[in-house]
Amino acid sequence: MSTLEPERGTGTGTLVEPTPQVSHGDGDHERFAHYVQKDKIMASALDGTPVVALCGKVWVPGRDPKKYPVCPMCKEIYESMGSGDDDKGGDK
Repeated sequence: MSTLEPERGTGTGTLVEPTPQVSHGDGDHERFAHYVQKDKIMASALDGTPVVALCGKVWVPGRDPKKYPVCPMCKEIYESMGSGDDDKGGDK
């Protein structure tokens, strides 16, 4: 029997949710600008909470995204979502 598992039938156990790995160092998020919900960016700027990009990256933003290319995975997901309009921006 593993010491990490509670004995069966002894009462209660604690389920521990894994904590997302938040990066504060150099990594993929430093190489790309990612798509994140605007309200999440504001909350992160105010209280330092991590954000989750469309591609799944979790980090605390702190750099100017205009200086980096857009994450290819975020861009693909964003474009597949569509704008919600029937008109795709072409001339009428």
